[in-house]
Amino acid sequence: MPRIEHVALWAINLESLCQFYASTFGATVGPLYENKSKGFASRFLSFAEGARIEVMSTRQLCPVTHEPGAQRMGLTHLAISIGSEAEVDRITSQLRERGTPVLDGPRRTGDGYYESVVLDPEGNRVEITA
Repeated sequence: MPRIEHVALWAINLESLCQFYASTFGATVGPLYENKSKGFASRFLSFAEGARIEVMSTRQLCPVTHEPGAQRMGLTHLAISIGSEAEVDRITSQLRERGTPVLDGPRRTGDGYYESVVLDPEGNRVEITA
């Protein structure tokens, strides 16, 4: 049965992005992989239910900058389900206190999700859902 093995994100600051997902969502940060000749480094973030995110950095690409949280073609957000509305409220409040941009919510969407939308340190939209 096919399943998504992982999603990869380019990062300007690999360690900062890994720390955000570890401290906010309990991701386990894997060992650093480096290919110094290619100027590449990555770490896998593993979540309790089996999902993984590969966070990558490189010296070979020029950063493509967007306004933080801007909607754009391609990957537009990650949605992380944390199991309850109370947890959405708690994590959103905690992030707001730490100065993390909260774009929306917590709220119930028109299609029934209970969520908030925040930005990770690289400006990617993250939906925190119940």
